[in-house]
Amino acid sequence: MSRLRFPLANARGRQPFVYSSSVILGSTLLGSSFLFSASPAVAQESAAVSGTIMETVIVQGAVVHSRNKLEPLKDVPLSISVVSGDELERLNAADLGAITRRAANISWNQGNQRTSSLSIRGVGKVGQTEAQDPSVGVIIDGVSYAYNPMSSSYNFVDLEAVEVTRGPQGTLMGKSASLGVLNIRSKRPSFERSAEFSLTYGENRSLSGWFAGGGAIVDDLLAFRTTIAVDKGEGDIENRYNPDNTYQNRDRVSGRVQFLLQPNDDFSARLAFDAQPRGGENTNGRTFYTPTPRTYADGTPTNLNSDAETRLNRRWFTQKGSYTYQDNYLNGNGDRTLYNDAQQPVVTGTSGQALELNWRVGEFDLFSLTAYRDYHFNAHNNDEGTPFDIQRSSGQEIYYSQYSQEFRVSSEIDGVVDYQAGLYFLKTHTDIRRNVILGADAGAWFATPAQYAALDADGNGRYLLQNSLDKVWKNENKQVVDNESAAIFAQANWHLTDDFTVTTGVRFTREDRTNPGSSLIYDNGNAPELNPYRVNDVYLGGFDTVSSGALGVVGQLTDAASADPQQVAVADFVAQKYFNVATYAELTDEQKRQVGYAKAIRQARMGVLWEYADPEPYKDTQPAWVISPTYHINEDITTYLSWQYGEKAGISQQVNGRSFLAKAEKNNALEWGIKSILLEGNLTLNFDVFYTEIKDYQQAVQVFDEYTTEQRNDGNLYYTAATGNAPKVEVKGVEIDGVYSGIPYTTLRFAGAYNDAKYKEFERSALPPELGNRSDPYYDVSGQRLAGAPKYSFNLGADYRIPVFNDRFLFHSSANWSFTSRFNSDNTLSSYGWIPSGSIVDFSIGFGTEDELYDVSLLVKNALDDDRPLGKTWNSYIPAVERWIGLTFTSRLF
Repeated sequence: MSRLRFPLANARGRQPFVYSSSVILGSTLLGSSFLFSASPAVAQESAAVSGTIMETVIVQGAVVHSRNKLEPLKDVPLSISVVSGDELERLNAADLGAITRRAANISWNQGNQRTSSLSIRGVGKVGQTEAQDPSVGVIIDGVSYAYNPMSSSYNFVDLEAVEVTRGPQGTLMGKSASLGVLNIRSKRPSFERSAEFSLTYGENRSLSGWFAGGGAIVDDLLAFRTTIAVDKGEGDIENRYNPDNTYQNRDRVSGRVQFLLQPNDDFSARLAFDAQPRGGENTNGRTFYTPTPRTYADGTPTNLNSDAETRLNRRWFTQKGSYTYQDNYLNGNGDRTLYNDAQQPVVTGTSGQALELNWRVGEFDLFSLTAYRDYHFNAHNNDEGTPFDIQRSSGQEIYYSQYSQEFRVSSEIDGVVDYQAGLYFLKTHTDIRRNVILGADAGAWFATPAQYAALDADGNGRYLLQNSLDKVWKNENKQVVDNESAAIFAQANWHLTDDFTVTTGVRFTREDRTNPGSSLIYDNGNAPELNPYRVNDVYLGGFDTVSSGALGVVGQLTDAASADPQQVAVADFVAQKYFNVATYAELTDEQKRQVGYAKAIRQARMGVLWEYADPEPYKDTQPAWVISPTYHINEDITTYLSWQYGEKAGISQQVNGRSFLAKAEKNNALEWGIKSILLEGNLTLNFDVFYTEIKDYQQAVQVFDEYTTEQRNDGNLYYTAATGNAPKVEVKGVEIDGVYSGIPYTTLRFAGAYNDAKYKEFERSALPPELGNRSDPYYDVSGQRLAGAPKYSFNLGADYRIPVFNDRFLFHSSANWSFTSRFNSDNTLSSYGWIPSGSIVDFSIGFGTEDELYDVSLLVKNALDDDRPLGKTWNSYIPAVERWIGLTFTSRLF
């Protein structure tokens, strides 16, 4: 084993190294990557072009970048998966869903561009809001993304590699992450000229392509690399209301340009710009409905008062004879189509800039990374999934930005210890506006059976029913989330002997978080006169009436309203507008009841209102640490033990206008593993056993609703859903992976994981729908498996590449098989939410020239047409994305 230091000059071809031995790049843990061999000069260039002077160890085995330096995978006391960019390119895997299917025990939980999430070892699916940190961190080209949605609708092309590191991370670089990190590295600028492109055409009128190229601008001084990607295509589900509005369509354009300034061997600077202009994709509303079960779990009849079947069978909706509950609402119209009048694409866009500086000062390597990113999200949905004018828009607009600054220093002391230390600063700002805009049919949809029967009885009542909600626009929870983090961290590798190293690291992060907001009516619509007079000190200008028959005639003025001339005047206006009667007092009891019901419908949809207020901020200093001994049993076998601790910041938030502070999440992770190279170097085999305990796991919980309890004042305690803490989660399991290259022209990789992720203690979970008739507001799920956490997962990949026709051409084929056992997709752990075991297979076969001047490949995604739903619950499911076939042409121009 030899240690080599690669100076920056070698990226320009000066003082080239020539060796007969080889180093393996793009290696794998948990069966995630195609392995390829390269000379050490290639490893040297990878280190230098990245802009960092790094030390590497040349051995037979894998080289990774997880600890800010190139080093053999078997020397890293962490559970890591690495996927090479070349493999991702061959299978056209460009989004996070496709990328993570090539790594075991990490999953992409698909929602919309905001609600999709990453989970590692079964943890992280639940709990993702703008006010909290992601559990699984995302680092792209060195920049930590403090808000994961920035990467959810982005195509990642022209990549060097993708690394997945499991367990708490925070003592090395970037932002601390409590469960693990997904690290995506783009190809960096080089002084060697290059240009390549790819075009893919496939089903659903999809057309995608990318171009990447660069080289020297000024020889030996300034280089660049630019990347442009376009991905357009229809989705696999059509909206009958607008056939051009398809679901899971693709509308992505992105570009990236990087400049590398390298005036001498001791300094480099990389300046990067990237942008994805706003584009719209239909991810919300891709929901098929099924009949609601007729009984709850205990056998009692289901309450169908608010069910779509009850509502759609009302006269108001049966007037439209071309649309019925049975034939159209259920099961995607029977032909995988939807019928949504107000559905609009989710519009997203992002951009960023980064400046990376590297200096060699004596024996010290200094590093600085300054970065800015922003993100836009705008969703306008048709939540009820019908062609009726019920919800004209339901969604939110989000404007996010982050500034980060990182400084690091690294060095080595007499071969005894090498270390890194640094500072990290992060400031994020998020403006959020949640909108609900209602239409002319909303009153008839949201009315209770008694309310609807009374109001649909005559023309006056129907006028009230229509106006009760028509054009009401509510700004629900307008928020401004500001987070500031400042951290100091250090990590050292203590080489106690040639074979025994102990890694230690520590981090302290100071968090300061605020989240002021309000919930108000932006537009009162067609009938402001039907407002209550006041809600929670928010003046609405209407009048108050009796809401319960136990207190008098429903709809009659309350005593306080009768004594208020302003409220009486509004009531008289209602009598004139809807009944052509001079005063409210002249209305009959039945007419007052109709007014009272219309007002009740309106107030129920307004929900809780409050003026702009500041909840309690979250301020605390949080630690993270790692202790990990590593022992080289021999040249080919290494074992390690790791203890990692990390915390995720608490949450400042409001629950119905009242401050509610969620506690910090605390993660203790133990891991023991063996990494080995066997069979004369043809088999790389890694194995680890892990145990993780998470205290105060952040997710949706049932919390005491102080506002509603005070407002109703009826002796009962009320609860509502909010982001809070599950007391304890426990995760344990075994991971194994291997890569075998002993078959000529073939690389096989395999991985497997047994993963037991359970709530060790969680007594206040929200009720699943089948328990909706219970009187208590929550139930105990202690001992149950977390949502989105399959117990078993396997990954098998194969890559076959053989020269043909006198080695002038290359025939190749690649395949990836990803299996997961059954898991529950419903965050409430509904018994109706189970997704069965199954597999997804991607496949490609191609032919091209040996010099890569051109290559043509046939791609098949989801080749076996796996039809398991993406999500499922009590009376709905999200259908799978169907098999897709395409043809790709690639060319390396020079």
